[in-house]
Amino acid sequence: MAIPIRRHGVRGGRAPFDLRRTTFGFVLVALVLAGGGMALRAAWRSAGRHPVAAVLVVGLLLAAALLVLRRRRRARRVAEAVTEAAYGIVDAGIAELDAAGEARPAPPEAARPVDYAELDPYAFEEAVAELCRRDGCADAEVVGGAGDLGADVLATTPDGRRLVVQCKRYGPGNRAGSQDLQRFGGTCYAVHGADIPLVVSTGGFTEPALEYAEQCGILCYGPEELAAWSEGGAPPPWDATEEPTEPAPGLSAP
Repeated sequence: MAIPIRRHGVRGGRAPFDLRRTTFGFVLVALVLAGGGMALRAAWRSAGRHPVAAVLVVGLLLAAALLVLRRRRRARRVAEAVTEAAYGIVDAGIAELDAAGEARPAPPEAARPVDYAELDPYAFEEAVAELCRRDGCADAEVVGGAGDLGADVLATTPDGRRLVVQCKRYGPGNRAGSQDLQRFGGTCYAVHGADIPLVVSTGGFTEPALEYAEQCGILCYGPEELAAWSEGGAPPPWDATEEPTEPAPGLSAP
């Protein structure tokens, strides 16, 4: 019968012998012993010179040691109770601060300006109609499309005038020209019965277009005027004229 062989080994592994570590340990022990011996020698000499004081000091030390040993459990309980109370006060204060922070309404975020030039043509028309509704034209609606005859948004101003808007969502390098204004001028009064004709162009207008619009009584809003209206820095376009606008004779059509 085979007998198993038990192999002896060191569990956990023992650190290899280190001469420097061992030397340092012996030096440390020697320093502790020397310091303790010097302290005891000084105390002994002091006791020899003042025996009464030495006895009193030793007695007080022993009494303090006994008192600490007896009241150690009570002191530990008192310390634990004080610590728990302090934690409770801190937790209550944090809870009150959290509740106050939740109850305080968050400051409203600043509204970001709308970049109308980034909208597609239909979204641009909807945005202009929304501006009209925001400023009192409750019935503003988008009517642009095939066969709109130059009207993209129709609305009634708060004082009862008819607003006809044509929207030109052009790029910065493409301004509305005189032909655009002439086509609009030929239909805004005769077909749509405009009291206030308005052309809004994200690309601005050419000088001939502005001259024609002034002669025909057509309001022109470029990117600057549109931004001021949208951000509340300027009144709505229908407040720029008090009386119903009429076209100049002979300029209602191209």
